[in-house]
Amino acid sequence: MRDPVEEIATALAAHGLILRGGFNFGDDETAPAVGSAALARSALLVGQAGAAPWPHFQRWLERQARGIANPLDSWSREVIGAVAKEFGARAVSPSDRPYLPFQQWAMRAEGLKPSPLGILMHPRYGLWHAYRGALLFEDEISLPQAHEAIHLCDTCVEKPCLKSCPVDAYSAQDFAHEACLDHVRGPRGSPCKTGGCLDRNACPYGTSYRYPRDVQAFHMAAFAGL
Repeated sequence: MRDPVEEIATALAAHGLILRGGFNFGDDETAPAVGSAALARSALLVGQAGAAPWPHFQRWLERQARGIANPLDSWSREVIGAVAKEFGARAVSPSDRPYLPFQQWAMRAEGLKPSPLGILMHPRYGLWHAYRGALLFEDEISLPQAHEAIHLCDTCVEKPCLKSCPVDAYSAQDFAHEACLDHVRGPRGSPCKTGGCLDRNACPYGTSYRYPRDVQAFHMAAFAGL
């Protein structure tokens, strides 16, 4: 009999998505609900490495009404929701309200740590990956224990990710959100609008997974409300 986790991975791969690890909730944890009464016992995170989902998303977008709000989120919900229904799970999204602790779940599932930009640093993908949702199961799934990954930021002396932004939006302490938005929306923000965050692009790790310029421009437009 085939492992159901492998079957889920195959179903997601048809859309350019991958499983990003998982974990079981402990008896002393307040887990999210799966149904009207049951609480989740296991979670599998769903995401992407590089821009693999982009062609699938673009084909879906061509069939939608022009100017729909939050299209990538809508596509992710549709795809992951269909997989959840097929395998008897509940699909949840990072944009669900109230917010679920997706970053903590991701760190737990894959043993990752945040980069200075806040994005989790992956030992293979660098900063070029994302989490699109999670599958919650009422029954416990047999999952391997996640081990702490090599944190590449610890070996990076120069920290170019903190030296490339024209307005120094990122620092070791925080992110100057308004300064970033003002710059991207302003007359000198074209390099960021068309090619993505300069600090993120300065990171030397995972560059083979770097999003193409059009994908980065899409994300920047969504971030800045352009």
